[in-house]
Amino acid sequence: MKSLKASGHQLASSVAQLGLLEQEVAEKLKLPSFRDKLRSAGLFPLQPTELSVFQVNVGKMCNQVCKHCHVDAGPDRKEIMTRETMQQCLDALAKTTLQTVDLTGGAPEMNPDFRWFVAEIRRLGRHVIVRCNLTIIMANPKYRDLPEFYRQHQIEVVSSLPFYNADKTDRQRGKGVFADSIEALKLLNAVGYGQEASGLRLNLVYNPAGAFLPGSQEGLERQFKRVLFDEFGIVFNSLYAITNIPVSRYLDYLIQSGNYDGYMEKLVNAFNPAAAAGVMCRNTISVGWDGQLYDCDFNQMLDLNVASPVRHVRDFDPVRLSQRAVVINEHCYGCTAGAGSSCGGTTA
Repeated sequence: MKSLKASGHQLASSVAQLGLLEQEVAEKLKLPSFRDKLRSAGLFPLQPTELSVFQVNVGKMCNQVCKHCHVDAGPDRKEIMTRETMQQCLDALAKTTLQTVDLTGGAPEMNPDFRWFVAEIRRLGRHVIVRCNLTIIMANPKYRDLPEFYRQHQIEVVSSLPFYNADKTDRQRGKGVFADSIEALKLLNAVGYGQEASGLRLNLVYNPAGAFLPGSQEGLERQFKRVLFDEFGIVFNSLYAITNIPVSRYLDYLIQSGNYDGYMEKLVNAFNPAAAAGVMCRNTISVGWDGQLYDCDFNQMLDLNVASPVRHVRDFDPVRLSQRAVVINEHCYGCTAGAGSSCGGTTA
């Protein structure tokens, strides 16, 4: 399976995606715009709160081609962050007291400077989260020591696992992904991840397999913990339930499966002002592989830069960035539906 970009798909274009989202909500479905919803909740324009997360997408290269990927990542994507841009990120961090650096991709570990970058961030005394897809650990012997590398640097590992069985996981992420994920989780557990009192946090991420909102995060966590321990002896700390955002491959899935209209109506009707107040874009800055700045990883994939004169990490200025309004569009309904959704799970 190729990425949308490699296959020349229309939805590889952020302009096409935004045009479709805006046209569908306003003209076809006659639904209120996200801007109007925020205004009715007293939240427009959406202002940042205190910046606490510095999220860096180190590249779109990945060993998997998942059906719901908002990055349109895959082995055929060659966009990766250079060491020069990583150094600019380090320089930006050194100017702040930001404590959390969240590394994502693609598979961030495939960036050849990934380990150097992690070590340098830790040298600054910052907490590092790595969004590991699990299968990268099994993909090649050169990655097999990643659990030990994570342990040595006291990294928090956050890993996607769509479900606790092979059928649902493999249908969304590819044949054999569940089996490799289980083996990778066992390796992480073996070095202490998820084990009580180890201090090594291992969190899993659940996202729905179809066009529906996630169920209770607490209930899903109990199910995942019970089944993964009973069947595989696997332990982990927390489960984050996230909503699929209608962007890139998931947007394509919605259209191809005939679920697009219904899903958008579902998101709009489930708008929750409390979730809107807690969206992650208010306390996060997102850095693209080329150093461009965004309010979140979804805006990054839609080429929606921050609304600020400071648009590149080499010019990073937290005070000026705090004066911006968060850029919004119709895809933002995904983060404000029901209990809300963020890289750390529910928000309300």
